[in-house]
Amino acid sequence: MANIIITGTSRGIGYELVKLFAEEGHQVLALSRNAQPVLDLKFSNVHTFSFDLGQPRDYEKLTNFLETWDRVDVLINNAGKLLNKPFLETSQEEFEAVYKVNVFGVAGMTKMVLPKMGKEGHVVTISSMGGVQGSMKFPGLAAYSSSKGAVITLTELWAEEFKETGPSFNVLALGAVQTEMLAEAFPGYQAPVTALEMATYVKDFALTGQKLYNGKLLQVSNSTP
Repeated sequence: MANIIITGTSRGIGYELVKLFAEEGHQVLALSRNAQPVLDLKFSNVHTFSFDLGQPRDYEKLTNFLETWDRVDVLINNAGKLLNKPFLETSQEEFEAVYKVNVFGVAGMTKMVLPKMGKEGHVVTISSMGGVQGSMKFPGLAAYSSSKGAVITLTELWAEEFKETGPSFNVLALGAVQTEMLAEAFPGYQAPVTALEMATYVKDFALTGQKLYNGKLLQVSNSTP
């Protein structure tokens, strides 16, 4: 059984991931600003506490918890912050807030967990098709989509820097999945993929994808957006 850390677990794909991993018997640390949805699941092998990627003091909680685990096998950087707003109406503070979670939070989380990960470990970062160079872009998502592009490049850089020692790093650029965040980005749009369906794919990839991939971007999408 694996030791798995997932961010952004209060809803959507992250919430479904917690249930899937827990039902298979893995040890899971579920991190989200709102810990209550995971607490309500009452899994004995799931650990959770309120955690904000943008708050430096919350990382102390993570440091203390990591002392109880001898290793981390999988880190899934799933948490994300969305802003759907015309660029000229977006303040500097709003733009920075998106990057604080989607880029700096991913980097900070990964940096903290890496010392606990070995050669066979796997860091999976959830990006978006909007962050893929050459993909269709949508107005109002300048901060969000550009931040998702940044973590694609980060993943490639990490894979190169740690290629001798591990772990492996891969990034999944997701297309439309029926989640609360999608509804905020594209009101009224009905996605062809459910959160559970995508979570099932992410779970399997997180456990086995490092055997075939490292430093790779996989486009997981069957629709536009």
